[in-house]
Amino acid sequence: MKNEKIKVIIVDDEEPARKLIANFLKDDTDFEIIDQCADGFSATKRINELQPDLVFLDIQMPKLTGFEVLELLENIPLIVFVTAYDEFAVKAFEHNAVDYLLKPYSKKRFADTLTKVKDKFNRKIIPHEKYEEIQKTIIQDKTTERIAVKNRSKVEVIPVEKIILFEAQDDYVQIYSDKTKYLKNLTMKYLEAHLNKEIFVRVHRSYIININYIEKIENAEKDCHYIIMKNNIIAKASKSGYSLLKGKLDW
Repeated sequence: MKNEKIKVIIVDDEEPARKLIANFLKDDTDFEIIDQCADGFSATKRINELQPDLVFLDIQMPKLTGFEVLELLENIPLIVFVTAYDEFAVKAFEHNAVDYLLKPYSKKRFADTLTKVKDKFNRKIIPHEKYEEIQKTIIQDKTTERIAVKNRSKVEVIPVEKIILFEAQDDYVQIYSDKTKYLKNLTMKYLEAHLNKEIFVRVHRSYIININYIEKIENAEKDCHYIIMKNNIIAKASKSGYSLLKGKLDW
């Protein structure tokens, strides 16, 4: 490489893990560590501020996971995932050609990853379009319990049980909580697959509601109903959606 150094941020909630990566990096002058973060909140802030070339990103962190951090970044750099997931999940990383380190890893394995990173950096390859597929593969059987959103300069984590409804807005979803509303880059299909089906019902192609916040239901035009939620938020229910809702409410 020439004089251009690869600027690095290390993100892991465990200090020994951060120190190990920093120690492995110190002998390679192509890399420069510009920050280290112990949680997803500070990582989101610092990555957006410093715009590193590369982030070593732990996936399993409290408060914000590595994937939630990715969702909140303005520009996604090269990512090396650091994970303790089992071999089955790792196949997702291999299939999508994303660099990863499976804990515990050796210095040789780390060096192999750095070689891949340098190649991608020199060729300006940023495979972030693959990250969504990795996330889907790893958490395909898990129910979403929280959603991380950016609210101006702050990051907030909303427990899903406090969400009144989701409304489709083109490529985004409007999230109405019991306090305010947020816009997030999600799909209704993803939400329908990962929300708790005991309390969330897709009553319309544009609405998924939390049945615990229903105030009343009113007739609208033919084959359509309006569902009045808490805080006077209104959702529309199609014929099939209303039928599904009645079944859930045991009417």
